[in-house]
Amino acid sequence: MTEIKAIGVVGGGQMGSGIAQLAATYGHQVWLIDSDSAALAKATDSISSSIQRLVSRNLLSREIGANALQRLKFSTDLKELHSADVIIEAILESEDVKRKLFVELDKIAKRSSILASNTSSIPITRLASATTRPEQVIGMHFMNPPPVMKLVEIVRGADTSNETFDAIKILAERLGKTVICSQDYSGFIVNRILMPMINEAFFALYTGVATKEDIDTGMKLGTNHPMGPLELADFIGLDVCLSIMKVLHSGLGDNKYAPCPLLVQYVDAGRLGRKRRIGVYDYRKLPEPDKSKSRL
Repeated sequence: MTEIKAIGVVGGGQMGSGIAQLAATYGHQVWLIDSDSAALAKATDSISSSIQRLVSRNLLSREIGANALQRLKFSTDLKELHSADVIIEAILESEDVKRKLFVELDKIAKRSSILASNTSSIPITRLASATTRPEQVIGMHFMNPPPVMKLVEIVRGADTSNETFDAIKILAERLGKTVICSQDYSGFIVNRILMPMINEAFFALYTGVATKEDIDTGMKLGTNHPMGPLELADFIGLDVCLSIMKVLHSGLGDNKYAPCPLLVQYVDAGRLGRKRRIGVYDYRKLPEPDKSKSRL
């Protein structure tokens, strides 16, 4: 089995930058790629700030933090990934967009490279079918934020080889994660359970069962969740929640997964949650959230 040294991450958003930070912290050479130079600049600042916070809280040594920043490289050019041992895709939760990226990565990556997707709901077999190496395509779903949350959900496609699975499992464990394994069904494990709960919370709000505050307080104090479902939806991004519900509805063919009309309306209105400073809740008068804290 080829040792994984160099890792490429595509997508400079919250998940991609978090995965890149995590991999660099654990000693890997990392390229973070995004077609948007402004997104890369934001990712650079975000990673630097996150590492500084972890160091200040004694959760990371100053030396490890400094070395991690030195291992990170940023580019808008996918061709920089030609020598990566593993490339992790962390872009928009859209099957069409991801498939187009996998076609490009398949042409650029060296023959031995593993192509992994951080998708939280889209079947890996369908993404793998866009490549000439389906045996080397796998799902590697990190939780948000990746440097803090302890779980990685690994998903094998229909043709994913044992060698690919073993390599990614070992990588995840070396990154300090606990691994769970899912069959290749829409939503996998975590979002198959989580997103219908969030969607049902929207239905409770939509039909006037209770206020958003009482819905969230009920789940936090009544079931010991660290965040209420509506608050969590704002943190994840309402657009992401809606995309996952659509994948569940389409892939599993059951109307119980139909997105709540209120969730659809909020997304149509651009109320996407914390990243837009307004979602179910209004964050416009609050300071930016501390992304180094652990969340569900």
